[in-house]
Amino acid sequence: MAAVAAIVAACKSGPQPPTPQDAQSDSVRNSAAATPRAYRQDAASHLYGLNTGRIYKGKLPPMLYAIGVLEVDIDRNGRVTRLHWMRAPRHAPEVVAEIERTVRAAAPFPVPARMQRVTYTDTWLWDKSGQFQLDTLTEGQL
Repeated sequence: MAAVAAIVAACKSGPQPPTPQDAQSDSVRNSAAATPRAYRQDAASHLYGLNTGRIYKGKLPPMLYAIGVLEVDIDRNGRVTRLHWMRAPRHAPEVVAEIERTVRAAAPFPVPARMQRVTYTDTWLWDKSGQFQLDTLTEGQL
């Protein structure tokens, strides 16, 4: 229970991702990716850029608090149109909610110019501190 309280506190008090209005004020860039797998790199970089203070630095510990696999649909304007959990960390509903909020707040994503729209999947690796890495850009695990 103490771990859950610490996660909830970290989610509430830690650096927050920008609101959708803040993200939209920045210029939207195009992605040159031709496949969903290639687009995943652009999306992960975009999320990291907006959440620099929330990214776990270095190798993750051997035991993570939560791991989730999320499928994200992006339309031709970079907007999130759907989130679908392929593997949700059901033991940590606060993490599910925080990941969904983080992804939605990061819109608009890079425009999938070569695909018109894209569905990409990434794995969220969540530490008990409330910091995370995405599998696409992970530094590994101890």
